[in-house]
Amino acid sequence: MRIMPLLTAIIVSLTLYALVFEREQLLAFAQVEPATDDTQGDEDTIDPVSVVAMTSRAETVDSAVVLRGRTEAARQVTVASETSGQVISEPIRKGATIEEGQLMCQLDPGTRESMLAEARARLTEAQGRVPEAQAAVAEAQARVREAEINVNAARQLSQDGFASTTRLVSAEAALEAANAGVQRATSQVTGAQAGIEAAQAGVAAAEKELDRLNITAPFSGLLESDTAELGTLMQPGAPCATIIQLDPIKLVGFVPEDNVAQIAVGAQAGARLTSGQEVVGQVSFLSRSADEQTRTFRVEIEVPNADFAISDGQTAEILVASDGRSAHLLPASAMTLDNDGNIGIRVVGDGNIARFLPVGVLRDTIDGMWVTGLPETVDVIVVGQEYVTDGVPVIPTMQEAEG
Repeated sequence: MRIMPLLTAIIVSLTLYALVFEREQLLAFAQVEPATDDTQGDEDTIDPVSVVAMTSRAETVDSAVVLRGRTEAARQVTVASETSGQVISEPIRKGATIEEGQLMCQLDPGTRESMLAEARARLTEAQGRVPEAQAAVAEAQARVREAEINVNAARQLSQDGFASTTRLVSAEAALEAANAGVQRATSQVTGAQAGIEAAQAGVAAAEKELDRLNITAPFSGLLESDTAELGTLMQPGAPCATIIQLDPIKLVGFVPEDNVAQIAVGAQAGARLTSGQEVVGQVSFLSRSADEQTRTFRVEIEVPNADFAISDGQTAEILVASDGRSAHLLPASAMTLDNDGNIGIRVVGDGNIARFLPVGVLRDTIDGMWVTGLPETVDVIVVGQEYVTDGVPVIPTMQEAEG
């Protein structure tokens, strides 16, 4: 139970009693002359009000952002089969440590090995067709050269009158046929090379199909479920096992949009788990897009977890460090509202005149409220602030600030 509110109520009650029933004695104690008949009718004269004030000086405080969140595995994946087949490997039980690339489920190859052998045989056959096609090209090119010689000879004899025009036309036709033969032979070479590429693709597909029979871990972690039981018939998409990575582990929280500017990637952060364990890490991710429902931003903090002491899904209270700010520690009872509903305090200004100053609440603690937006040093009215407004003269009684 807080004592300050009770003391404040007592002090306010005594002050009101003194102002109402012991006004003359109070003015005499304060050495203020009672109003005369000449001044009682003056509407511009305002009687001063006795208040209790304290001098507050600003301090630099750590403005850590407090979040509620949870732990979350750094990675989680359900490894599934890419092909069909019967499991022929013994199951690995959940909780086991898995290394990257470790075999988790192995499927029966069936006829896949024979299919690979057949694909390799087709590749060898396709490779053998290339030399034959290349030889056909060389033969066709020789026929072209022979036809060119015949054309030249027939043309010369025809010009000298020793051969008929018919012989020249026949030689030219033979040259055209030889050129066509070269084109056919060249296309056969291209077809043979394409056959090699198709056969190579068939071999790669058969090898890939065999690789799919061995389902391995994509990263190191812990098994969250048993691997598929021996004899299970797997289909494409059927789960083999679920793996989670807990080192490092993530702390996930959601920061309100009012505080998102106080958090930066790389900032130091700490958390207390429900078990009482305290951990420290760094902010690794800050969302730049707010959740449409809650208008909050996701924050992720990376924390080492080599011994797997932290589990996935634990509740955590997270503190993210931010730059220190200048603030005053004031009692919550000193807070008041102006006519517009703004929260603030009333202070003793120049000439012992009451003034209202708006404040921003940084943090509420058991010792009081840390507020910003005030001068370095200020005299805060802590008793009687509800009975004065801006411009009202006050008679302050100063008290020492609580340590």
